[in-house]
Amino acid sequence: MAITLAPRDIVLTPDEHTALQRLARGGRSRADLARRARIILRLADGASYLDIQRGLGESSRTIGKWKQRFLADRVAGLNGRYPGAVATVLTPALEARILAWTRKPPVDGSTQWSARKLARHLKLSSHTFVSRAWKRAGLQPHRIERYMRSTDPEFETKAADVIGLYVQPPQHAAVFCLDEKTAIQALDRLDPVLPLSPGRAERHGFEYYRHGTLSLYAALEVTSGEVVGETAARHTSDDFIRFLDRLARSQPRGREIHIVLDNLSTHKTQKVRTFLAAHPGVHLHFTPTYSSWLNQVELWFAKIERDLLARGIFTSLPDLRRKILRYIRKYNATAKPIRWSYTDVSRRIA
Repeated sequence: MAITLAPRDIVLTPDEHTALQRLARGGRSRADLARRARIILRLADGASYLDIQRGLGESSRTIGKWKQRFLADRVAGLNGRYPGAVATVLTPALEARILAWTRKPPVDGSTQWSARKLARHLKLSSHTFVSRAWKRAGLQPHRIERYMRSTDPEFETKAADVIGLYVQPPQHAAVFCLDEKTAIQALDRLDPVLPLSPGRAERHGFEYYRHGTLSLYAALEVTSGEVVGETAARHTSDDFIRFLDRLARSQPRGREIHIVLDNLSTHKTQKVRTFLAAHPGVHLHFTPTYSSWLNQVELWFAKIERDLLARGIFTSLPDLRRKILRYIRKYNATAKPIRWSYTDVSRRIA
């Protein structure tokens, strides 16, 4: 039996009344549908707009809007005409699909996916699903790391020899790590340097004048961390032998010298073999090919690059040489040995 009120008021059938009551109770239904159902139920009970405004906090415009929608389409008219995007949940299946596509090359010819690009390709409602899946899996497609693989068949033997010098250096002997830093440019800025200020970094002009290049021979003493350095116009075998001779003369007579160095051709010439024959106390230990990480002086080269060479301004080659040697003197005043450690030796050294 229908619930009848004054003419032109809302009249509900029993089924409509039940459906509206179910929506009005809320529960798992949408909150906006529950508010609209309460408006219609109050109208059906004969409540005035003013009573509904006071009871439900709705405006008269909202009440009139949903009354007209209900009269036109009944209960179905309470649904929004623009429901918006359907909510998406990052399910295990969706996460697996995202990770599978991440490992494939992008379809547009680029080299890596971005979160937004992959979300568009998979037709996801938001790129945050991709970002969350990547974060959980520890994936960072925008990053790349490079590595160098040693192809030396005697890698283990040579590496164990070098590491042994670091971990247990011979008693009453000096251990040096030696290498050359070549083609150091003496760059002079043509425009004045603008100093840093609050909120602004130091600024260098784009144009520069190149006065030439120098090579730096450096030998880092393992136990003290001090560096013996010498500059040269080039890096020939004669320059290398000259530096070896200086290194030998810097040590007490009769003291053995062990030198760790790479496989550069100038380190293995006949002149070098002749020098070693004349100096039996000097022993060369070559690192495996493509294993510069085993040479401790490379760490010091990285430091002087950061501290001096990358941002330095050099008005001439003598100015570059003077500043390099001054840096070495200042460094040796507070030098400390590099704490070398090799974890899980079983992974690389048999």
